[in-house]
Amino acid sequence: MVKEKCPECGSTKLIRDYERGEIVCGDCGFVISENMFDSGPEWRAFDSEQREKRARGGAPLKLTQPNKGLVTEIDQYNRDIRGVKISSKKQAQFYRMRKWHKRASVSSSMERNLAIALSELARISSYLGLSDSIQEAAALLYRKAIEKGLIRGRLIESVVAAVIYAVCRDYGIPRTLDEIAEIAGVEKKEIGRTYRFIMHELGMKVPLTDPREYISRFVAALKLSGKVQELAIKLLQKAMGKGLVSGRGPTGVAAAAVYIASAMVGERRTQKEVAEVAGVTEVTIRNRYRELKDELNIDVDL
Repeated sequence: MVKEKCPECGSTKLIRDYERGEIVCGDCGFVISENMFDSGPEWRAFDSEQREKRARGGAPLKLTQPNKGLVTEIDQYNRDIRGVKISSKKQAQFYRMRKWHKRASVSSSMERNLAIALSELARISSYLGLSDSIQEAAALLYRKAIEKGLIRGRLIESVVAAVIYAVCRDYGIPRTLDEIAEIAGVEKKEIGRTYRFIMHELGMKVPLTDPREYISRFVAALKLSGKVQELAIKLLQKAMGKGLVSGRGPTGVAAAAVYIASAMVGERRTQKEVAEVAGVTEVTIRNRYRELKDELNIDVDL
């Protein structure tokens, strides 16, 4: 284990002053570190039972909040601790306090940007039905982008949409770029350009989208049975083994597999119905269907 040394005299005799929150060199008196946090408990326990009873944890940090959830709020109720309404003079005083408190909490440009971006992130995530953990991951990625200065000169909405798309791909959540673009109100090309730029600058490698991830979603939307889903996944696995998926849109291939499987099981759906659910054109489904039928030697009358 390497011992810490004083940068001034090189001494290893360091004194930790927890009362002042400092690390001081014992030889030359140089203050190496200050404003330290004592991460230990403020209570004492004399046995394991007391330690378990007194052990507790505070609220977790929330990256989806501009201040990570560490904030003091002045409520809007204008009542004292007993529930009695306060005087109009006090109300005016509290109004001014709230106003300046709100201004102070978003004083820098980065904080203002985060306040706008995280509210937009929450809105898009709500429409897409994303979980809290996915929202936290997207918020973390956005914070990394803003720290690196990658959002300068770009629309906040396009960056937010790009990080959501990246996180969805990374976690294997079937959300297409088209539906994210529609909800965000930003052009698909702009989101794609921003996404590639952020991935390159942050050195991230997001895996290719697996078309099998879309099967369950399409099957549920078309009200098909589990047999259709199972057969569609098998068809895709064979197609992936023959390299038929590479270079093609995953949603189109998945939609074609569901279309074929529904006919094979006897729960036929039209190309138009499948295309509307998948967000692709009927032409795309016909092209992918022909490729799968010819290469996999599928004998089905459609």
